Amino acid sequence: MSEKQNSIMLVDGMALLFRGFFATAFRGNFMKTSKGLPTNGVYQFMRYFLDAVDKFTPSHVICCWDMGSKTFRTELYNDYKGNRSEPPEELIPQFELIKEVVDAFDIPNVGLENFEADDCIGTLARQHATDIDVLILTGDQDILQLVDDGISVAIMRKGIGNYEVFEKDTFPGQKGIQPKQIVDLKGLMGDTSDNYPGVKGIGEKTALKLIQEYGTIEQIIESINKLPKGVQKKIRDNMDMLQLSRQLAEIKCDISVKCSLEDAAWHYDKRIVESKFRDLELGNLVKLVN
Repeated sequence: MSEKQNSIMLVDGMALLFRGFFATAFRGNFMKTSKGLPTNGVYQFMRYFLDAVDKFTPSHVICCWDMGSKTFRTELYNDYKGNRSEPPEELIPQFELIKEVVDAFDIPNVGLENFEADDCIGTLARQHATDIDVLILTGDQDILQLVDDGISVAIMRKGIGNYEVFEKDTFPGQKGIQPKQIVDLKGLMGDTSDNYPGVKGIGEKTALKLIQEYGTIEQIIESINKLPKGVQKKIRDNMDMLQLSRQLAEIKCDISVKCSLEDAAWHYDKRIVESKFRDLELGNLVKLVN
């Protein structure tokens, strides 16, 4: 294998768009074009994105998207993400708008029906990690399970320019477990934001302790008689949901998406980008592109 060259940044598009929308909308600052088209999510997305490009200097970029709310996970569990309300009406037109802006930068937009952006990111990360360093940009902790040799994750923190970077070597010191164990942790404790319960009555603290001691859900079940009586009962009473929650938590890394390094090379025509920004009356973003 040849020397790794530079890096590819896989962007969790939905995470950046939602974050950008709500960061600006909570002040009622929706930003609209003269035709009444809301652009606040697009504007803030670009500020986050361009800051990350400036900081991490990738040579290649791909942007990944959810393709609707129905996926194989909602088929497995009807209430998956069922606690989420409909997106605000000001956000809805921005889903397509942001893809047009990403397109203006000549960045591939990748998504696959029936799967989430996470599954696209996981699959592309595995495909490219043998040839190039992979950095995943997101605000979503679930993606930490993908940290591996050649795959790091930058979690966006509050504000712009604040990131917590997770790499394989330093991960146990940051989280107390290995990246792959995140899936088992979620199986036990569930995930309130994705609306699946895990084992009822087991929270993060107990789940973390069990994973640190036994390693995997399988090994916990094998050693169930050694556990405190209360914990034994909770696991036995919720065995089906434990297995289902683990399945929901696991990011698929073998779905049928592809994007070549050649297509993902980070270069753009400044005139096309500036023209798009001007169309959307986002002239103050022009100064952020070189």
